[in-house]
Amino acid sequence: MTPDQIRLVQSSFAQVKPVASAAAEAFYRRLFELDPTLRGLFHGSMAQQGERLMQMIGAAVGLLGRPETLFPVLHALGARHVGYGVRPAHYDTVGAALLQTLSEMLGNGFTAGHHDAWAALFGVVKQEMLYTDAPASLAA
Repeated sequence: MTPDQIRLVQSSFAQVKPVASAAAEAFYRRLFELDPTLRGLFHGSMAQQGERLMQMIGAAVGLLGRPETLFPVLHALGARHVGYGVRPAHYDTVGAALLQTLSEMLGNGFTAGHHDAWAALFGVVKQEMLYTDAPASLAA
């Protein structure tokens, strides 16, 4: 990711944070619209799941300048998700739901540059959560 992409992700996430609950709700609504079978992977309170989602996104956004700290967290998260039944193909649906949610929440403030920056971030997150032996790079 370029420094400008990192800046765009961080500044736009700062705008989403105050409406994190609504963003999480919109994300899961969109996710289950895109693939209703994913609903079966979630148990318990979706409000709590949404809180965890927003905390994880916030942590990832905050650690963009520190991949040596971020990547091991994503590796562990990816390993846990395998145990939940998450398959590699699910990541594309999650990425689409995330980008659509950000567009919905930020409206006209979600420019093509924001879309590309978030897509780049999600590409790194996906690669690291599916980590084998070829780590991604945040460098452009």
